Amino acid sequence: MSRIKACFDRLKKEGRGALLPYLEAFDPDRETSLALLRQMPEAGADLIEVGVPFSDPSADGPTIQLAARRGLKAGATLKGTLELIGEFRKGNDHTPIILMGYYNPIDRYGVERFCQDARSAGVDGLIVVDLPPEESEELAPYAKAAGLDIITLTAPTTPDDRLKTILKDASGFVYYVSITGITGTRSATEDQLKAAMTRLKAATDLPVVTGFGISTPEQARIASRISDGAVVASAIIKEMAATYDEHGHATDRSIPTALEKIRSLAKAVRD
Repeated sequence: MSRIKACFDRLKKEGRGALLPYLEAFDPDRETSLALLRQMPEAGADLIEVGVPFSDPSADGPTIQLAARRGLKAGATLKGTLELIGEFRKGNDHTPIILMGYYNPIDRYGVERFCQDARSAGVDGLIVVDLPPEESEELAPYAKAAGLDIITLTAPTTPDDRLKTILKDASGFVYYVSITGITGTRSATEDQLKAAMTRLKAATDLPVVTGFGISTPEQARIASRISDGAVVASAIIKEMAATYDEHGHATDRSIPTALEKIRSLAKAVRD
């Protein structure tokens, strides 16, 4: 059984949704991001989404764009991100890791080699935000052969016919982009989430998690109660980045600040 399925099965028995905090690899440097990644499960992360810094993160808002820029400045590469996850796996073999990124670095890396290396590093699922279902065959066969789930994205504007196409080969879980826009900008209402989940749950048996625009513990609580989990990204990065010095370097407050934010989110989700 995959780590993703095992995690959601366990949470279903516990009667609660998941917390999926986001970490941008190498932000603001490799050592800090690795130290934070290692401590996120103890702070309450059920699954972790790791972002691969990219020069043109078109789905991301300004907070994650700046994090990606810092990561690239610190030397982040796709290979380096996989090595980071490999280091994490030496001390944690149970927390699912979802790698989030864009297709260009994967294509340049070599799709088949990437999938094999990702699995060897300990990645469980992939979110490739700019790879539409019509082009998924570029990646899907190699991901499936390596035992990687491809996490599909749906949105409030996704028509029913399109939803069938998107969900046809979905695995792991479904990521519901709860707003029409970029990350970290605004939030969906509780009624909007309920309506969306009614439609999505009728179309798939997979867990559905909600992301984009979730920033407070209360929003995470609502999202994890209505759907199967809440993804929080920009809010964690923003609070951590506020602790960096004038040169953009981490300080002794950076990791504790991020962990405290994750703990407050996890408490809300568990309550």
